[in-house]
Amino acid sequence: MIYAISIFCFYFWLAIVSAKELIKNINEAKTTNYDALISSPFAPMISVLAPAFNESLTIVENIKALLGLYYPSFEIIVINDGSKDNTLEKTIAAYDLEKVPYSIDYKIPCKDIRGIYKSRISAYSNLTVVDKINGGKADALNSGINIAKGDYFVSIDVDSIIDPHALKKLIKPFFEETDKKVIAAGGVIQIANSCTIEHGQLVEINVPEKFLPRCQVIEYNRAFLMGRLAWSRLDGLLLISGALGLFDKEVVINCGGYFTKTVGEDMELVVRMRKYMADKKLKYKVVYISDPLCWTEAPTSLKVLGSQRNRWTRGTIDTILLHKNIFFNPRYGFMGMVSHPYWVFFEWLAPIIEMLGIIYFIFIALLGQPNWLFFSLMLFFVYFFAITFSTYAILFDHLAYHRYKDKRMIIKLIVTSWLEPFFYHPLIVYWGIRGNYDYFIRRKKAWGKMTRSGFSKPAAAN
Repeated sequence: MIYAISIFCFYFWLAIVSAKELIKNINEAKTTNYDALISSPFAPMISVLAPAFNESLTIVENIKALLGLYYPSFEIIVINDGSKDNTLEKTIAAYDLEKVPYSIDYKIPCKDIRGIYKSRISAYSNLTVVDKINGGKADALNSGINIAKGDYFVSIDVDSIIDPHALKKLIKPFFEETDKKVIAAGGVIQIANSCTIEHGQLVEINVPEKFLPRCQVIEYNRAFLMGRLAWSRLDGLLLISGALGLFDKEVVINCGGYFTKTVGEDMELVVRMRKYMADKKLKYKVVYISDPLCWTEAPTSLKVLGSQRNRWTRGTIDTILLHKNIFFNPRYGFMGMVSHPYWVFFEWLAPIIEMLGIIYFIFIALLGQPNWLFFSLMLFFVYFFAITFSTYAILFDHLAYHRYKDKRMIIKLIVTSWLEPFFYHPLIVYWGIRGNYDYFIRRKKAWGKMTRSGFSKPAAAN
């Protein structure tokens, strides 16, 4: 009972804070002159790092999207992390690449780089393709940082579709902040399943046809609009999605780059950067952009989705334990006293506590001792809170961005939110338990397999 009330209060508090921050961001966006920003001679160069492993289905289209970004000075570095398919060959053929001599300063240790490729076509002069021995996503990013020319770099998933205006929106907080150093910025990630993608660009937004991706749309709205936006305002953001994040390269190098011995490298890096700045007693900030800046393909099968959530759980545990000295440590301010404990109690331990509650209820039910009236009231309250929170996230997203033009799409999402607690949430709990088992018992370290359908198929009509 105490745990349930605590988590409900936290969610309610975060919802209020995120609402205030979203309204503030929307009002600021209306008065921001992004054209002046990108035409400024002070606009810093940004290196876009895109690790690729067996991404032959989407690699050509996604590089096209990256080449179309609106920003005055940027380079694209695609890192082929020892792909076993024809990812590299398709890229070489599509962009007329040739192997070139290149001097590499290994500021961060990484697996050996086998070759650097540049295009013979002048229009693709800002495209660099790195071919290296497989070392995992974190190692691939470290190799990209080693050859990056920009003062800032963007870490993305190469299978994602980036909004053409993403760079100028992400870099904006780095210009604005005066008394604090912005060390990282992230943006909203949305689901691209059933959307129409042409030449690497999102041209039509649709609600996913399949149930699992629709549940993930709702889940992402809750996580990004209702969660990370609030943590950003409270200066307690611990995670920037690996699908899209902008980082201060100097700070990342000083921290030692991405940690290669975890499957949660995105969260671990942010926490380590924050610790580094706090230990140096430097004023800093990690910010979050409320715009939908990145679209990604969500898993459509239980096997692939389960593998993803298993990895997320293991990555969370890894980061929490690697930086356990933050836990309730006033030296780290809000991060130490609120953010880190929140992740311990309400992210890591949530599925375990929920499963223990279910086992306890089954036990007392077998003994014939449950209070059925109290159980029914609690079940109704939990379900009502869940669907209210989800509906709030759906409508909030719709009012803010109006991405889904057809009202039937909103209705479909709301109906899905009513079904989600019965069919989707139990799976999330199971995968969370399995992630704990794999971490502590099996000592599993593998990334897990992510099979993708690609964006080449046209969206079905809604």
